[in-house]
Amino acid sequence: MGAGGRDAGDYHARVSTDALREVTVGTGAGLDTADMVLNIGPQHPSTHGVLRLKLVLDGERVVSAEPIVGYMHRGAEKLFEVRDYRQIIVLANRHDWLSAFSNELGVVLAVERLMGMEVPERAVWLRTALAELNRVLNHLMFLGSYPLEIGAITPMFYAFRERETLQAVMEEVSGGRMHYMFNRVGGLKEEVPAGWTTRARHAVDSVRAGMADLDNVIRRNDIFLARTVGVGVLTAADAAAYGASGPVARASGLDLDLRRDEPYLAYGELDVPVVTRTTGDCHARFECLLDQVYASLDLAAACLDRVDTLRGPVNVRLPKVVKAPEGHTYAWTENPLGINGYYLVSRGDKTPWRMKLRTASYANVQALSTLLPGCLVADLIAILGSMFFVVGDIDK
Repeated sequence: MGAGGRDAGDYHARVSTDALREVTVGTGAGLDTADMVLNIGPQHPSTHGVLRLKLVLDGERVVSAEPIVGYMHRGAEKLFEVRDYRQIIVLANRHDWLSAFSNELGVVLAVERLMGMEVPERAVWLRTALAELNRVLNHLMFLGSYPLEIGAITPMFYAFRERETLQAVMEEVSGGRMHYMFNRVGGLKEEVPAGWTTRARHAVDSVRAGMADLDNVIRRNDIFLARTVGVGVLTAADAAAYGASGPVARASGLDLDLRRDEPYLAYGELDVPVVTRTTGDCHARFECLLDQVYASLDLAAACLDRVDTLRGPVNVRLPKVVKAPEGHTYAWTENPLGINGYYLVSRGDKTPWRMKLRTASYANVQALSTLLPGCLVADLIAILGSMFFVVGDIDK
């Protein structure tokens, strides 16, 4: 063979080898490979509490995902059984530490329902206003932390600026920044300070105006859209099958909100706007949370206006020892993260015989086993953060 033939042969051999290297090294084709089992957690940062995800990966793609919970389990439901109805409130407001006021509310509503107790009207409207302010505080935390988890730091500053404005009025009325302990069986702990409703209304107006900064910087941000649109799609059927609720379910098109559909407190007298989307992806869940802030600010302002027209007590005078009559009841509320329910069983004592807690986060996190398979590891945190759960609310 001449020199030209030899060069041509060498050239083709080189091309063949390079192509094979590209195939085998670049994609893994032609090599014996095995799926890798990877544990994400259990650690606190970026997972809204101590959560463990057991993933099976094929390269960078998730084959299967198993959420493993229980690392924060404190046995709250058993602790309820050895504490009286006043002491239970201390424990109940801690399982979802971002929704403390709403958690307290579920306990007292269950006890009041079992006792057949009527709460003063002024207390009802104050409770409704405070519940909506607590909802905004909860949502602002996720609206700031979620973009941070996928690389955007500025929204956190805007979200915490608005949170501090509302924290000031919540702290003034209750004395607490997170664990308010302001609900009581029969109403509220005490009357609000003089002029508080005016200051709260100014805070609501200030937050509504300040939300423009957060909204403008993130809702239509090109990078944020690329990381969230079409990622982690939860269908309406899957949301219903897993018992998902709140913004997570409404982003998938499940038009369910207890404030409108089974009113409690003063919601029956309010026009409650229910924010929904249909795409069910990470961006839809974020938008549901964002738009709910505007709706809740409007509801809080309406409640504060009504409170100013009412006079009278904010609680019912109770005996030193509160005993619920024998029987059972279930009280559920539309908590910031979804449906929260208390199933109370009493034998006529000062402590419940049984109190079962149904939390929104527990149902929402189960859907991860459906959402994560097929996604890339890079999208895992985007999906995880968009499910809006608090691990203490899962483990309780």
